[in-house]
Amino acid sequence: MHVQLFIPCFIDQLYPTVGFNMVKILEKAGCTVAYNTSQTCCGQPAFNAGFWGEAKEVCSKFLNDFSGSDYIVAPSASCVGFVRNYYTKLFENSPESALAKKTAERTFELSEFLIHILKVDDLGASFPAKVTYHDSCAGLRECRIKTEPRQLLSKVKGLELVEMNDVETCCGFGGTFAVKFEPISIAMGDQKTTNAAATGAEYIVSTDMSCLMHIDGCAKHKGSGLQVMHLADVLASGW
Repeated sequence: MHVQLFIPCFIDQLYPTVGFNMVKILEKAGCTVAYNTSQTCCGQPAFNAGFWGEAKEVCSKFLNDFSGSDYIVAPSASCVGFVRNYYTKLFENSPESALAKKTAERTFELSEFLIHILKVDDLGASFPAKVTYHDSCAGLRECRIKTEPRQLLSKVKGLELVEMNDVETCCGFGGTFAVKFEPISIAMGDQKTTNAAATGAEYIVSTDMSCLMHIDGCAKHKGSGLQVMHLADVLASGW
C-alpha cells in the first residue's frame, strides 16, 4: 500500500526522530511511504487564532501537496483532527469543497491507521518499562481515538501499561492557550504530571508530541523524573 507522510511543523523542527520512526513502522507494516518535501503546515495555528483567510491559503497548499488518492498518515491527532473536521467548513461553498472532503476522509493518525486500515497491532516492538498513556484532546474528541494506542501498546514486549486518574482531562497545552492563559495552562499540566507520576510509570506516552512537550516541561519543573515518549518511538523500539 502506498501512503503519503504528513509531518507536522513541530515534529519536523523539534522532534524529527518521531517522523523517522513512523516511516520505519509503516514500512515494516508493508507500506511504501512517500514524502513530499514541499509540504508545510496544515493551517491550524492561523485558523485557531482567527485568521481564517490566511489559514485558507495554507490549507489550499496542503490540498495541492497531498493530491492523489493515497492515504495521508501523520504522527499527530491534532493536525489530523483539524484536516478531518475543519477543512470541509473552511472550504464550504468553494471550488475546493469536494477536494477538501476527500482529503479529510483519507487523512489518518498513525495508531488508527495501523489498527483500522492495515489491521496490524503487533510490530514486534520491545520496551521493558512501566508506561502510562495520555489521551490528547484532539485524539479523543476530534479523532475519536481511545482504544487504538492502548491496543498497540498491549502488544509491546516488556511494556506494562497503567492508567492514571482523570486520564481524559486536558494537559493544559491547547496551542496558543498555553501562551494566552499561562497560569491555567501550568496548573492543568501540573495536575496531569501529578496523576501520571502517581502511577509509578517511568514514561508517559501519547499520539501528540505537542501535549508531551508541555507535559515534559511541567515534569522537569517538578523534578518528577517522568519521561515523555511519542507512540511511534515506542512502537519502533527493540527491533
